[in-house]
Amino acid sequence: MPNKKKEIPDYDKLDTSKMIDPKSPLKFSDIGIELPTMAPTQVVSIRVPTTLLNEIKALGSEYDVPYQALIKLFLSDGVKRRRRKQA
Repeated sequence: MPNKKKEIPDYDKLDTSKMIDPKSPLKFSDIGIELPTMAPTQVVSIRVPTTLLNEIKALGSEYDVPYQALIKLFLSDGVKRRRRKQA
């Protein structure tokens, strides 16, 4: 006998569609939410020597960290170190 999936009961018994007034839509600011004007991250394209990229990928694999995250970490550490030298 195959495993029979349990049915999930529907707990939402209240129809809220009548509470929405399409003539006066809410804005995020109306409910106290402010979205940033800029995205928190941006896509960047850089050329990196293949050997360096392979080393970063291998290092990321050793630490079980995605290589893109490792590159961001290296960039952040480098900027912090540079700032400390300037101060």
